Amino acid sequence: SLQSLTLSLPIPHSLPPYPSLSLCVSLTLSLPIPHSLPPYPALSPSLSLILSLPIPTKPTLDEISVWAQSFDKLMKNPAGRNVFREFLRTEYSEENMLFWLACEDLKQEMNKNTVEEKARMIYEDYISILSPKEVSLDSRVREVINRKIQEPTPHTFEDAQLQIYTLMHRDSYPRFLNSSIYRSLVHHGSHTSSES
Repeated sequence: SLQSLTLSLPIPHSLPPYPSLSLCVSLTLSLPIPHSLPPYPALSPSLSLILSLPIPTKPTLDEISVWAQSFDKLMKNPAGRNVFREFLRTEYSEENMLFWLACEDLKQEMNKNTVEEKARMIYEDYISILSPKEVSLDSRVREVINRKIQEPTPHTFEDAQLQIYTLMHRDSYPRFLNSSIYRSLVHHGSHTSSES
């Protein structure tokens, strides 16, 4: 069935210093509203992609269940990190995972020039207050980074990475375990394993 939704939006007569609130336009949208919602929502395209991977790459129900045992186990599993990143994207906090992954990548780097280049990119992308992807760090950690960035090493962002890891563990991980994304994976994984 279709339901109607009417929105009234203020439209200024011209471009005075203060918009006029007297003129409004009504917009009616007809949206299909299902009578009942399915118990498990449809998967997002990226989660559908994960479930369509070849058997050795696709996370098993056991693997998916292990993610609920601890945040460390989730983060050590590549498929788990991908699904968690998809969840963070829905919460508009994907930059936390991207920052954490960039720090992991930096820690593997041994070439001094590459370390400097990657460290500056991480700083510009996630630490700079001008960045749209700035991660939330306390002032003490920011001060340490601002000192270390002058001569970066693979471990320049260690304190910041730990702070973001803790933030994701404390705030995002519990919501992830209760999310429709995780429940859908468990649901689809249990159906897949019962069909085998």
